[in-house]
Amino acid sequence: MKKDIRSLYYEELQNEILDMGEKPFRAKQIYEWLHVKLAEHFDEMTNLSKKFREQLAEEYEIFPVQMLERQVSKLDGTNKFLFRLYDGNVVESVLMKYKHGNSVCISSQAGCRMGCAFCASTIGGLQRNLLASEMLGQVYQIQKITGERVSNVVVMGTGEPLDNYDNFLRFIRLLTDERGLNISQRSVTVSTCGIVPGIRKLAQEKLQITLALSLHGSTQEKRRRLMPVANKYELSEVLSACDEYFEKTGRRVTFEYSLVHGVNDTEEDIRELTAILKPRNCHLNLIPVNPVRERDFVRPSRENALNFKNKLEKSGINVTIRREMGSDIDGACGQLRRRYVKD
Repeated sequence: MKKDIRSLYYEELQNEILDMGEKPFRAKQIYEWLHVKLAEHFDEMTNLSKKFREQLAEEYEIFPVQMLERQVSKLDGTNKFLFRLYDGNVVESVLMKYKHGNSVCISSQAGCRMGCAFCASTIGGLQRNLLASEMLGQVYQIQKITGERVSNVVVMGTGEPLDNYDNFLRFIRLLTDERGLNISQRSVTVSTCGIVPGIRKLAQEKLQITLALSLHGSTQEKRRRLMPVANKYELSEVLSACDEYFEKTGRRVTFEYSLVHGVNDTEEDIRELTAILKPRNCHLNLIPVNPVRERDFVRPSRENALNFKNKLEKSGINVTIRREMGSDIDGACGQLRRRYVKD
């Protein structure tokens, strides 16, 4: 397999180019083609000689991220994309348009092995990890297809980013590099189901990205019913790792909570959530669950969700209900990919 040139850090690319006997400034030109002009083929790099372009094509690959399908919401302009990777695996990404700019939600794995009960992404298990370049490729393709700058990136699509730690970290560093798209680290959010060693490791990386923890249950027992990962890591361990992330980075942690009618939206849940979140500098994001064909979870009514939120607010919790985007298209995480894989 040829080397993955789009996953190389600038310094690594410089070394590769020097090893080829070329001048160092060529690395700057190539890096700009890859990460600013978003080139997909070496032939596009017209300020390099034909011979050098051919040499690059012999040794390196720009792994394709090719659009298969695009759905556009008539309600709010949300775009959902299905992309094919070099080996035929497919991943999905979402573009959400807000007043403050365009936010893209990307996948970090093809499939997922975490097995969360309310998630379509995990049905069928994990196919493989994505390369850093394939995560970048989702952002780059959306920017090219729409012609609009992406200002925020959320790693919250298919997959568990901390289960693909090295590629994910490389992606973050490339995405936020001032020589590339230069997206601010503070405009990047990563969502994890709670892999404790990964959270602790991420806390040491001196990044300014936002950590979002998939909480979904107010106690260890409730979490275990919805999330198999809770069999490995106790809720107390997960919360301790989140505290460490806040201490090391100064970045407030967001807790994601999928509201499932009759499962985790009771008065007892409000009391338990208040007990664990009130001592922490954090934000709670309530997500009324999206119905998934293969699951029988029911989303709470709008009234019930608002009631749940208001009671938490009165208890002193910083809480919002996630604004629903693209509800008229395959909205739930993994649904578009799932439909394609099944067909």
